[in-house]
Amino acid sequence: MKNFKSIALVLVALVTFTATAQKSSKVDALKSTINWVGKKVTGAHEGTITLKEGALIFKGKKLVGGNFTVDMTTINTTDLSGKGKTNLDGHLKSDDFFGVEKFPTATLVIKSLGEKGNGVYAVTADLTIKGKTESIKFDLTVGKNTAETSLKIDRTKYGIQYGSGSFFDNLGDKTISDEFELKVKLVF
Repeated sequence: MKNFKSIALVLVALVTFTATAQKSSKVDALKSTINWVGKKVTGAHEGTITLKEGALIFKGKKLVGGNFTVDMTTINTTDLSGKGKTNLDGHLKSDDFFGVEKFPTATLVIKSLGEKGNGVYAVTADLTIKGKTESIKFDLTVGKNTAETSLKIDRTKYGIQYGSGSFFDNLGDKTISDEFELKVKLVF
């Protein structure tokens, strides 16, 4: 009888541990994509940036967290070529924008999640760009081995004010939108 109680306790502990265990799913940085769009009065530019590493954390099938690091040195304009592309890539990497020499990475850490149904989560996360951390909110759709989102980031919250009509007068058609858009597909 004593052995039966011991076995029963071990089984209960194992089931309890399994039910509450969290699993970290590493994101495949090579298969994942981050596309950006930056707008200005006279048009827009678009490009890519590379995920360095990341993971989504699950409790069973439910998403409960995650963290990601983006390699800011990989900013790449895809709608230009030649000298125009070289100049814009260089300017975006400069201190006027993302200052990648001093700040080679940006990070995102999920702080809380709310289930909206059908694999969609309302995410609140801390985003750090240029050493400044701000809370952001967005929806994330999680599938079997993918997670996708589209979100807008206000660059001025991270000290990126170049060409911003919110900080400078008389920019005219040189005004650049304070927000840039990201379309992210994570593969894990």
